[in-house]
Amino acid sequence: MEQGQTTASADTQIVTDIESGQTQAETELYRKYQARVYYLALRESGSTHDAEDVCAETFLRVLQVIRAKELRSPAALPAFILGTTRNVLHELFSRRRQAGKTTDPEDADLSLPSHEKLFLDAEVQQAITRVIGRLKPRERDMLHMHFYEELPAEEIAKRFGIARERVRLVKSRALRHFREVYERLDAATGTKKLATRQG
Repeated sequence: MEQGQTTASADTQIVTDIESGQTQAETELYRKYQARVYYLALRESGSTHDAEDVCAETFLRVLQVIRAKELRSPAALPAFILGTTRNVLHELFSRRRQAGKTTDPEDADLSLPSHEKLFLDAEVQQAITRVIGRLKPRERDMLHMHFYEELPAEEIAKRFGIARERVRLVKSRALRHFREVYERLDAATGTKKLATRQG
């Protein structure tokens, strides 16, 4: 209970800071929840490309709501992010269904209680935090520039001092390393595993 209260208090502070225009709070929001959003998206879409798009769109919408001071309960930030992720996934499945390319969104079980437990579970949060800590600085920076700053490939290439065509390769390697480290930690510690399919 005490840990839950601490998390709620931290989330409330993040929301307050974002509302007041503190960009570092936006970075903290991304760092805290990006991995969980990405893995939920990967779990449901089965595609790393789709998971990346869902992750970027989710944070864009969440930040827009917070910046406009339209978030009803800052303490319920995790549930709001989870709900936004579900909505983005549902829209993705709906578009694909209309194009005859994917599963009916109702068949994706986006409202299963296990997903909320997966997203909010303290053990999962701690495991993901450890994973991020074990990534190379270059990998963390790449994922942050792509998902949070939403920089174009040209700008990312410039910052890294690499050719533009190598950006996608470096990003893919960073995501693959993220998954590999998570799986190794999960196997070693017995924490709950996030079931994913290869994209």
